[in-house]
Amino acid sequence: MKFGIVVLPGSNCDHDALHVTRDILGAEVDVLWHKETDLRGADCVIIPGGFAYGDYLRAGALAKFAPVMEPIRRHAAAGGLVFGICNGFQVLTEAGLLPGALMRNQHLRFLGRDVFVRVEETDTPFTCDLERGAVLRVPIAHGEGNYFADDDVLDDLERNRQVIFRYCDAEGRFTRESNPNGSARNIAGICNAGRNVLGMMPHPERCAEALLGNTDGLGVFRSIAAAMAKV
Repeated sequence: MKFGIVVLPGSNCDHDALHVTRDILGAEVDVLWHKETDLRGADCVIIPGGFAYGDYLRAGALAKFAPVMEPIRRHAAAGGLVFGICNGFQVLTEAGLLPGALMRNQHLRFLGRDVFVRVEETDTPFTCDLERGAVLRVPIAHGEGNYFADDDVLDDLERNRQVIFRYCDAEGRFTRESNPNGSARNIAGICNAGRNVLGMMPHPERCAEALLGNTDGLGVFRSIAAAMAKV
């Protein structure tokens, strides 16, 4: 079981992901600089949050050209796990590994606070240790987290059960008030058709240990570890 944590110029959550995977899960981890072309045997590649390349042009737009992205594309095509968190989700959509796009938040303000998300599907390597319908409290920190896709793409995501997390209230209800950024259909995270690539805007790595007062995010990482242990 080995993780690879990608570091792009402007990443600022790489150490959080490193801490959870190495120090809490006890997994083997390599840090992958943006210029690298070898994933060093990583089973799961994590693209963390931050502001890759300063988010010039738009979030994730330049990151898709990083040398490390080509081996990540090959890894995903071969069934390897790829997990994009916040800015990492934006990078995955820009790179074509996930459909849709992340736009400016509906009210054009950066948001940094806890939100609730509901686990919609558990037949993915990222949620197999969670319960369907479980409500998690997870922090967000983004200015461009408003998920958008054409209606036909959204319908396909629904039909194929690719919507993995949705913003909700504490009781698991989908309301306009519980949607912090205006995302279509309250979408907080999606996977690809092969279910081995996940992108989500909330930060599970920031709520994965009791010291932080919240362990709701640890289930995502435990799911990945459990899925990799079965291979």
